[in-house]
Amino acid sequence: MVNNSVPLLVATGLCKSFGGIKAVYEANIEVNKGSITGLIGPNGAGKTTLFNLLSNFIRPDKGRVIFDGEPIQHLQSYQIAQQGLVRTFQVARTLSRLSVLDNMLLAAQKQTGENFWQVQLQPHIVAKEEKQLQERAMVLLESVGLAKKAYDYAGSLSGGQRKLLEMGRALMTNPKLILLDEPAAGVNPRLIDDICDRIVAWNRQEGMTFLIIEHNMDVIMSLCDRVWVLAEGQNLADGPPAQIQTNQKVLEAYLGK
Repeated sequence: MVNNSVPLLVATGLCKSFGGIKAVYEANIEVNKGSITGLIGPNGAGKTTLFNLLSNFIRPDKGRVIFDGEPIQHLQSYQIAQQGLVRTFQVARTLSRLSVLDNMLLAAQKQTGENFWQVQLQPHIVAKEEKQLQERAMVLLESVGLAKKAYDYAGSLSGGQRKLLEMGRALMTNPKLILLDEPAAGVNPRLIDDICDRIVAWNRQEGMTFLIIEHNMDVIMSLCDRVWVLAEGQNLADGPPAQIQTNQKVLEAYLGK
């Protein structure tokens, strides 16, 4: 059983300025192993910038990020993904002219077939691995409800289906932590429940850990064990969802009072 009191991700004192604007200033966040943690705040609060700092898509001016007991702020973003921390984006990024299945297969890391000499000298091993990856990809596509779309072009998917595909691709990397950037944004309301159900299933059945940015408060409050709040790039509050819902500072930040 996953011990969800053990921190998997700890970030302290993160700062990032763009010109004279402090997008993130002395921000801290902690995500426990096996949890579903939320990150909320008004527009412009610095949430996506914080995600970019955690995954090193942009480098912090200051601060430290510890993932699974090791500092990662000095690593490249692809190296962080190899360590098990992966992310999705507000606007789902797919390779639209490739099939849904090929999008999944490209996400698998450290494939034997990526090495020229392995292809030449051990083709049987490469073929066996490719078959295993295809089987795994189909299982994951089934779990996100896209198995019937496996051979369709990714570009033909709806916005919600692309987000499901992006989550499926993240799972292909065997991650320890997935950062989800607004998984419900722009999604047909009928698909939002499906996305939430799948997040809960992966968390409970696979022990997957999630950190989620989301403006849909129903999604955040129903999914998350703990919620962190940013305002103007700084920590405003953190705690259980019920506590955050009644926090006067949080209410004022959202209502602009």
